[in-house]
Amino acid sequence: MSKSSMIKSITGYECLDSRGNPTVACEIHLKDGTICTAMVPSGASTGEHEACELRDGGKRYLGKGVKKAIQHLEGEISSTLLGMDVMDLSALDKKLIALDGTANKSRLGANAILGVSIAAAHAGAAVKGIPLFQYLGGNRACKLPVPLVNVINGGAHADNSLDFQEFMLVPHTFNSFSESLQAVTEVFHTLKKNLKSLGLSTGIGDEGGFAPNLSSFEAALDLLINSINDAGYEPGRQISIALDVAASEFFKDESNSYLLKKSSGKNLKASELISLYETWSKKYPLVSIEDGLDENDWAGWKSLTSTLGSTMQLVGDDLFVTNKERLYQGIKENVGNSILIKLNQIGTVSETLDTIKLAYEHGYSAVISHRSGETEDTTIADLAVAVGAGQIKTGSVCRGERTAKYNRLLWIEKQLGSNAKFENPFKR
Repeated sequence: MSKSSMIKSITGYECLDSRGNPTVACEIHLKDGTICTAMVPSGASTGEHEACELRDGGKRYLGKGVKKAIQHLEGEISSTLLGMDVMDLSALDKKLIALDGTANKSRLGANAILGVSIAAAHAGAAVKGIPLFQYLGGNRACKLPVPLVNVINGGAHADNSLDFQEFMLVPHTFNSFSESLQAVTEVFHTLKKNLKSLGLSTGIGDEGGFAPNLSSFEAALDLLINSINDAGYEPGRQISIALDVAASEFFKDESNSYLLKKSSGKNLKASELISLYETWSKKYPLVSIEDGLDENDWAGWKSLTSTLGSTMQLVGDDLFVTNKERLYQGIKENVGNSILIKLNQIGTVSETLDTIKLAYEHGYSAVISHRSGETEDTTIADLAVAVGAGQIKTGSVCRGERTAKYNRLLWIEKQLGSNAKFENPFKR
């Protein structure tokens, strides 16, 4: 152990996320004077099986304060990790997990634990004098991700008539990340122009996508197709479409059905939703559907996978919550073929890497993802390159907390130079 990489102290403070709610910021101070900071994101559409985000309750910040998490961070966590070597991230994360002692990190708070884990990863990279993506992924980390860009918001992320949470553009056949970002940005601005011409709102939702009141899901999909064409690109060949349905948000246990309360008011069975997806897959260039069914609807997910799994990416977010055990259940039951990766769903960097490894071992793709409540922290951009995920979700191409990740990826691409790779993950 080098004394230079030993933890001298850990401090924290409340910072604000992109929704104006408090979240945890953590600083790790090393013996050699290195100081590294991490800020923890927060979700709105959260799975019931996620690690526990500790909030204060009470009147302060309308109950959303995180002072308890900060107290744990600066007290019990700091005193336990004092003198540990940040270069052994796995050992540090295991110490944090054992210290908390609960299955979902509810005692100390996953937000406190994750803040330390991310800051420690950054500190290790700083000691080595290399970027985080290289520190986590080694010299072979060179693949830039295809961005799944959320341009129409709905569900829990917008006050509009769309039950589905995200309508995304997928620029997947370009020669580089920078070219793909240019293309999708041009479509984004074209979409804004088209919305204005139709007299529709160009106000944005939590993740930077537009949040118009549209007559139907098909109206949203048609808008995307028209905007891709109007921007001079070819739907399907150059830019395709992905959906984040977030079906758990409108699933009703009592009726075992999906209530489209924001749009049509219809109650649909799982089989009817699957039929809808199948119809759209033939009409639109859909390449990916995330959380098409409820997080506990395993039978429905099996049917969905049987119907569309051979031709489309089916991503489990609330279903898998970046958790090895839930992913392994999905693997055994042949459910889905892809996993969304969110650091704060599981609570440490090491556990996140372990889950991605399990996914790869069983032929599942991994999509690295932000949360709807984000900060300017860019860790997930490095993570996407480190693990060679080939896909990232980090919102639209506006709002600083979203563009920070894209700008980091542009920087990484420049650093890699001719070694940078950009591949189409949707080849069939």
